[in-house]
Amino acid sequence: MPQSLGKLLLAAGAILVLLGLFLTFGHKYLPLGKLPGDIMIRRGNFSFYFPVVTCIVISIILTLAFSLFRK
Repeated sequence: MPQSLGKLLLAAGAILVLLGLFLTFGHKYLPLGKLPGDIMIRRGNFSFYFPVVTCIVISIILTLAFSLFRK
């Protein structure tokens, strides 16, 4: 039990470090939210934004990550 808990804590720590690095430096290299296919409508004082492609990319990344951790 303690050995599996240690592996879980190491994995969680690694994920948090990667998430922190992504949040700090990721906007320079990954233009999430500004991908081609994201819908942006501006008319007068009204703006509507729906990140279709960004949602698909995030969904694929999370699906791959969860499938790797399941094994």
